[in-house]
Amino acid sequence: MKFQRIHSQPVFQGRAFSVRQDRVRLPDGNETTLDIVEHVGSVTILPVDSEGQVWFVRQYRHPAEREMLELPAGVLEPEEDFGVCAHRELREEIGMGAGNLQKIGEFFLAAGYSTEFMQVYLATGLYPAPLESDPDEFLKVVRIPLAEIRGRIRAGEIIDAKTLAAFYLAEPHLHDF
Repeated sequence: MKFQRIHSQPVFQGRAFSVRQDRVRLPDGNETTLDIVEHVGSVTILPVDSEGQVWFVRQYRHPAEREMLELPAGVLEPEEDFGVCAHRELREEIGMGAGNLQKIGEFFLAAGYSTEFMQVYLATGLYPAPLESDPDEFLKVVRIPLAEIRGRIRAGEIIDAKTLAAFYLAEPHLHDF
């Protein structure tokens, strides 16, 4: 059931991703063209402090044309390890380091059109360790009690896919908070 790539052509090179067009042979012998977003990979971090508060960021997302409540996340730098990226993004986005950073899952964000592979981390033992934010990010840090998150998801306040997936992956690890 695998598609066979016949030809691949770069279409666009951007700052965060590139796009290529693949001509592929389908399992039934027919051919089609697919547009593929090439992405280096990313991380999402679910930071929980000693008071059972989960640290989120609220930021405007231009493609969605709205502010979103999201967990800290970010894109890998060239040749960067996922865990190193998670530590860096945590410090850049919420100004905190983590005494314990545990990988709890991974997934393709949108496998139908993108190569973006994301790893999810649970961060505990939080301590102040700010790094300078990216110049194009305007973030507001928001702490939400763990007990309120399910209700906020059901109410439609949290609708970011990576945040929803990360919370689902983290649930078995959150019984101590």
